Amino acid sequence: MTDTMLELRSVSASYGAIQALQNVSLKVERGAIVALLGSNGAGKSTTLNAISHLIEPSAGEIHFDGQPIGRLPSDDIVRRGLVQVPEGRQVFKDMSVRENLELGAFLRKSSRREVGEDFERVYAMFPRLKERAEQRASTLSGGEQQMLAIGRALMGRPRMILLDEPSMGLSPILVEQIFEIILRLNREQGLTILVVEQDVRLALRVSSYAYILENGEMNLQGPSKQLLNDPAVRRAYLGV
Repeated sequence: MTDTMLELRSVSASYGAIQALQNVSLKVERGAIVALLGSNGAGKSTTLNAISHLIEPSAGEIHFDGQPIGRLPSDDIVRRGLVQVPEGRQVFKDMSVRENLELGAFLRKSSRREVGEDFERVYAMFPRLKERAEQRASTLSGGEQQMLAIGRALMGRPRMILLDEPSMGLSPILVEQIFEIILRLNREQGLTILVVEQDVRLALRVSSYAYILENGEMNLQGPSKQLLNDPAVRRAYLGV
């Protein structure tokens, strides 16, 4: 079994005439947290959407756990254990917390007992979701909705999750809480994680390796601690 969980090889993607990604290559090792960084419009979310096949790559290859997935439909990719938590959370606001979580297990062929066990695991990770299980998702705070989006992904029993801007719109205290949860998922459950994040300092702090996109192309990469101290990164992204 390869140590590389996810690999992109020279992936390109477009929105009509607009070239969003150009020859993007990256690797995520099994059990790692890897950050994908860059300014607004750099192509970060497009990269995640190409991996999940929410958009069609125009060139390149995408491999998950050693197998090509670039031409698979999104539901097949989820069944293989690769699940995306979308930007803006995108919970079903007119449905209850419990119903949102149930949707996360929709593609699995599992017994009621197994799904029940997963509910308990999610509720143990997010006690607030258990307290609000019968509430409509629209009544939750932004931080609680982010917990729900992550919990819904966990109901699919993923081996890897793609997190798109988990801190968006949250207070600094809630951002710290969400990233503590991300670290716990990695350390306690062994989840491999690729995270797109606007808080560059925090993303570099929790990840082991990072890639920086600029105008749809890979501009820089390296160990996160090294990039955190890189003068160019500090000037461009950390305001130092």
